[in-house]
Formats: sequence, C-alpha cells, structure tokens
Amino acid sequence: MVAAEKIKALLQSYGDEDDSRFYTTAMQIAAAEAKKGHTKLAEELKGLIEKIKSKRNVSSVTKTRILPVNEAQRELKDLLEVYRPHIKTKDMVLTEQVSEAITRILSEQQKFDQLLQHNLEPRRKLMLVGPPGCGKTMTAKAIAGDLEIPLFIIRLDGLISRYMGESIAKLKLIFDSMYQHRAVYLFDEFDSIGSNRSYGNDVGEIKRVLNSFLMNIEKDKSNSLLIAATNIPESLDKALFRRFDDIIQYPLPSDKEIAKLLKVQLKGYSLAKGKTISSLSKEAVGLSFADVSNACKDAIKEMIVHNTDKVSSTILLKFIKSKKTQF
Repeated sequence: MVAAEKIKALLQSYGDEDDSRFYTTAMQIAAAEAKKGHTKLAEELKGLIEKIKSKRNVSSVTKTRILPVNEAQRELKDLLEVYRPHIKTKDMVLTEQVSEAITRILSEQQKFDQLLQHNLEPRRKLMLVGPPGCGKTMTAKAIAGDLEIPLFIIRLDGLISRYMGESIAKLKLIFDSMYQHRAVYLFDEFDSIGSNRSYGNDVGEIKRVLNSFLMNIEKDKSNSLLIAATNIPESLDKALFRRFDDIIQYPLPSDKEIAKLLKVQLKGYSLAKGKTISSLSKEAVGLSFADVSNACKDAIKEMIVHNTDKVSSTILLKFIKSKKTQF
C-alpha cells in the first residue's frame, strides 16, 4: 500500500486545485509502486497522469483566454524580483567545501526523475550562511543559471505588512508559486523574518510569519529550489535549521582563493611590475570576494582614466588596503 501521507497529499492537492502538487505526488506514488516491483501498476499510473495532464493543459489554455488576470498574480509581482541569470557555478571562485556541496545539489537536481523512481527527492531547500560579499547571492544566481530556470528574489519589504494576517497570506502566495513556476526562490537577508521567536522585542507579525514559514517549508513538495541566505545565523530560530536539506557555510576566502579571483578579475589586462598576484592575495586576506572584486575594478578604472596600458599593482594594493580600513 502507498503511504497514507501520499494519499492525503494527493487528495488535498486535488481539493486545492493545485495541479503541480497533484502531478508531483501522483508521480511519487507511481515511483513507490515501481520500486516495490509493481511495474505494471506504475506504468498504468504514469499513463493516467499524462492523460490528466494533457486534458488539464487544454482546459487551462481556455480559461486564460476568458478570465482576467488574477488579483493574487498581480500581488505576487510586487513580492518577487525575477532574474534570468547568465552566470554559472563554473564562473565562480568557491572554497572546496562549498564547491562540493553545490556540485552535489546540481547533480541531484539533474537526476530528479531517477531519484523519484526510488521514492527519493533531490536536495532543494538550502541555507547559505556567511559574511556579506562571500558569494551567497551569486551562488543562487549560478544555480539558477546551471539549471536554466529563473531566479525569484523575494522582496522582504513587500512581504512584511503591519496588518495582521496579510504577511502570512503573501507568504502563501510565494509557496503556491513554487508549485506553479519551477525556479530558484531566494530569501535574502533571511534573518529579518527568521529571527528567534523567543526574543522579547520581536514584532508580533514577524513571529507569525516565521511560524507560517516553518509550516509551509515543512509541507512544500514542489520542484522548485528554496534558498535562504543570512549573515547572522546565530539570530535564527533553531527550529529552522532542521527544515533545510543543506546548511552551507561561506567563510572568507583564503589567499589561494583570492589569487584565483584576482586572475579572473584581471583577465585581459596586464599587471604592471611591482607586487605579484601572490603577494597581493596575501595582503587581501580578511576581505570578502566582493571586496577584492571591487578593488580590482577600481584599479582597472584608474588605468583607463590615466590612459596607461597596465594595471598598477601599487594602486591595486592601495585599494585593497582601503577596503580593510572600512571595517
């Protein structure tokens, strides 16, 4: 027998008219039967699912011609910023541990159907933790780029409302969208809604949003990826961490990683004699990837402004040191 939870989820998605969740759950049931050796039943189920999907697609096309734009869809546009990233993970400089974690996630996503046949799901709920400028947001863009799906950045200023219950309704719109539109959904600066519920000075509506987030992420069975990024994990409610498939730590880059980034940023330009890449990278230890990248851009602009043909290593070092004094 198929697990009771799957049957309940199937009936609930049918009652909610949530086609995406209905198809996903139905395919999971078929995969579970195939795993048990009930191949004939599994094939029959898959055939029925495809038949239903085909009929529903025709029906939905007819509906969109008649019905006006849903009010919820208009509100959703105010909550999400949509990007079509061109960057890929191969374009990034990452630590070995972070690179391995991202590679594992992408591999599982690319083998989604095979995992489903074994009643397994790929990693898709991720928390990225680390100081500003270490590549968390860029990682979300690169994952979307590798999977060739959109990136939706949740606008937290639009999510949190002073009216009781309104924020929860908006959050549900976002989770419903995860079923309808496969994409990477990024909750940047997640600590603004994920802070510990025991903090006495927390805003009541934010506590309710956090409780709602916990319930929604627990129930979420969509094909989208949910990424939460934070600079201050110690402020997060402890109940959050077990809801994520992976917690990925982003440390400040080492001198070797900084050297790689310097070479990438200075590609196509010559570095004037003086400081070497190796010595510059050692001087830059303690800075984030974003700080090093900005220092390189500043040095290249100096070269262009002063009509020289090489990037001055002395000026680059000056910008690196100036970034350190900003802390």
